[in-house]
Amino acid sequence: MKTFTNILVVLAIALIIFNVTLLDFKNPLQGNSVIAIVGIIASFCAVLILLIFRMSKKIVEKMDDKI
Repeated sequence: MKTFTNILVVLAIALIIFNVTLLDFKNPLQGNSVIAIVGIIASFCAVLILLIFRMSKKIVEKMDDKI
């Protein structure tokens, strides 16, 4: 499960980098830049969710060890 989440985090970071290259910094709220901003935000949320998931799995493992 850890390798799967690592792969997903790397893919999400790669999507963030790809979408940053699509941004037009002169007109960030027009055309394809809006789609790129939405993609960046969605990928960032995916990274956060995956990191929270990984932390929760570590907590569950520690709780199981104590019992």
